[in-house]
This record gives sequence, structure tokens and C-alpha cells, in this order.
Amino acid sequence: MKSARCILAPILVVVGFIHFAYAQNTSSNANAIGEVTRINRRGMSSTVIERPGSGIKEIIAEEFINRYLEWKSEFLSTETGHRHWEFYARHPHFILTITVSQEMRSGARTNQYLWNESDELISATITLGSQLDKGFPEPAYYPVINALKPTLSSPKIGGRILAAAKIAHEFGHLNQAVSAGGALYRLQSRLTPVYNSIFQNNGFNTEDPRLIEVARTMGGTPVEIEADGEYWGEVNALQYLGEIISKESHRRWFVARFRENIKRYATCRERFLSLINRNDFISSRNR
Repeated sequence: MKSARCILAPILVVVGFIHFAYAQNTSSNANAIGEVTRINRRGMSSTVIERPGSGIKEIIAEEFINRYLEWKSEFLSTETGHRHWEFYARHPHFILTITVSQEMRSGARTNQYLWNESDELISATITLGSQLDKGFPEPAYYPVINALKPTLSSPKIGGRILAAAKIAHEFGHLNQAVSAGGALYRLQSRLTPVYNSIFQNNGFNTEDPRLIEVARTMGGTPVEIEADGEYWGEVNALQYLGEIISKESHRRWFVARFRENIKRYATCRERFLSLINRNDFISSRNR
């Protein structure tokens, strides 16, 4: 039986560091606030962080700005985080908006995707929960981030690392959107309700030929598509954590927990490892 380290090491090697075409000659001061404008909307004060020429716009409520900058600094402290950030910051035809919401609590989401007529992603929004440095998602869809969940005997890994891992996960969703393109996204958005309607009306029979055909057309069942989306995010979180967790005892503990998660959930293991091997966005930028 292979050790946990032996299982994780090939994963990290296969994933590697994403090389971004727009990340050449990047500034070493990526975390600097180039321009700050304080605005009032509905009685709430927010900070707008924009660097001249950057494709990333950060709109953060004043009450969350300090914690957000800590999470961002933690993410950018790694080469992985810096490369991801600079890719979208320097993309010539893309605007990423980042905000923090109290309603999201310890979660996060990436949505409001917009593609142009050439099927290129030109904008998206990442919304981070105001308690991003707390809370651990379930292991079935989040085998990597869940592996950070502490136990009585586990070493202590700071909440800033947890928050940064969740940010890395959301950038993974962006990577998926760039790779998939707008046509597939629109197709899946249109056919998912069709699939669900047939599924509910046929007595939840997944062997229905109509469901099989719809799943074939849109690249999987709705559950599989959702899982793939989260695993894209988890691949990205794995890149970040593989770099940030350098202490040997912490690394052994994390690897063991991650290995346990992908072993316990058979579907997770198969689709997660398959995604790493077929991740076009990663492989095409490592050539």
C-alpha cells in the first residue's frame, strides 16, 4: 500500500504550477493598493481597490477591509496565488470583481459570468463570505479544503490559510469557465432544468434513455457537472496548499486527511483524479 505522501506527490507534480501567458514581467508589489476611493451606498461605506491597468476590481465594505487584505496577502504569498492573480489582473479583455458579503458567512461563490460574441469570458464576480477563515465544507465535494479541518490531535493551521485556500478554490471556478467557454455553459444552463424535470416525472429513473441522451449532450448529469465544478476549485486549492504547507508534521497530517477523503468517497476519488489528468486549462499552460 502506498503512503499518503506517495499518493499526493504525483498529484502535485501533475498539477504543477499554472503558467499564464499574461503573467510575464509581473509586478512584485501585487498586493499594493494603487487607488482607493471611499463611497457611500445606502448608508454603507465601501473601499474600491483598483490598480491602473488591472482587470481586478475589489469592492469591499469598510468593516471587512482589514480581514480581506489579510486573506489576500496570504493567497498572494505563494507563487501559485500570485500567478493566478496576475493572470486575471493582466488579462486584456477581462474584468474580475471581488467583494465580501456577510450573507455568504464562511462560504464563497463565483458567478455573474459574461462572455463576448467570440465566446471568451470577459467578466465574472467572486463573492467571499465575511467569515471565510472559519467553517469547513463537506468532504464529498471539497476533499482538499475539508482536509484542513482540525482534530484533537492535529496541528494548528491558521484561519488565514483556510481563507486563502477558499480563494484559490474560487479562482479554480474561473479557470473552468475560461476553459469551458460560454457555449457549453449556456448549453448546460439550458438542459439542466430539462434533465431535472424528466428525472422528477419518471420516478427518479436514471436509466431513462431521455436522461442518458441529455446527459451525453451536456457532458454529464447535473450532479456530475456540479461535482466537476467543485473539483476544479479543489485542484486549485491543492496547488496553493501544496506550496504553503511546508512544515513536515503539518504536511503529513494534511496528506493523510486528504488521502482519507478521496479514499472514502469513491465518486470523489475517480472524478477528482480524472480531472487532474484531463485538465486542459492546466496542461495547455504548462507546455
